[in-house]
Amino acid sequence: MAVLYNKVALIGLGLIAGSLSLAIRKHGLAGQVAGYAKTAETRRVAEEIDLCDQICDTAAEAVKDADLVVLCVPVGAMASVMAEIAPHLKKGSVVSDVGSVKRATIEAVAPLLPEGVTFIPAHPLAGTEHSGPKSGFPELFENRWCLFTPLEGTDPEDLQKLEALWQGVGANLTEMDPDHHDLVLAVTSHVPHLIAYTMVGVADDLSRVTDQEVINYSAAGFRDFTRIAASDPTMWRDVFLNNKEATLEILGRFTEELFDLQRAIRRGDSDQLFDYFTRTRAIRRSIIEAGQDTDAPDFGRGTKTKKS
Repeated sequence: MAVLYNKVALIGLGLIAGSLSLAIRKHGLAGQVAGYAKTAETRRVAEEIDLCDQICDTAAEAVKDADLVVLCVPVGAMASVMAEIAPHLKKGSVVSDVGSVKRATIEAVAPLLPEGVTFIPAHPLAGTEHSGPKSGFPELFENRWCLFTPLEGTDPEDLQKLEALWQGVGANLTEMDPDHHDLVLAVTSHVPHLIAYTMVGVADDLSRVTDQEVINYSAAGFRDFTRIAASDPTMWRDVFLNNKEATLEILGRFTEELFDLQRAIRRGDSDQLFDYFTRTRAIRRSIIEAGQDTDAPDFGRGTKTKKS
């Protein structure tokens, strides 16, 4: 593919940034990819594995002369990172992000934008339970969705170029309102993660079941919970603190459904349980038909290149 940006700067060098760098370089979408991470150890590892064309010791150095800057840091760190790089951004450049919460990210980043710099919020729905610079791989975004929540007045050419970059690394694209994005993600990602953390915590707290029994006899459902619960704790702490309203709304709905199922089990209402599980099974089949997972017995996660 053709080069879209002369220089792309990635701030933060975890799974998403690492995968994005490898994919951009694999497909020739940028002349140069520069990267920066807060800790010296992460920068050392990134340089050792050739994660980017250039690993910088400061964020200012990374964004210098960059046409596109992508913030790949937890939502809670967006404001401080933006304040650090703002004086060094090139006029005419675009800043984007990969945050799981859009309204809070917009409120953190947009007020700090220097004149002549455009912010285009984005969120690739791709990931694994792994983190750090060694966890990245260039196929991560293939056939995964990247959601855009562009601000009013965004230059269509800037948006089209950024969308072309994500298409170039294999992603499917759509645009939506930031608040709607946060509600959708509360349903599809945030609350499921919270439930997974809770279920693993319950197993840990249940004194009548030993730790070794939990480890040895984990059925597929619990194993999947533990996979989700292994995700980066800093990122998920920030997600819940910054998507509070939508998360609490969906948790309320979940609690109502759970109480209803409790009553059905207590009453022995087999028809209600069968109908409920049939309906939810159909949703799972729709996800498989949409190509967002496989029906493999290992939940499609038997290889490193499978995304979640």
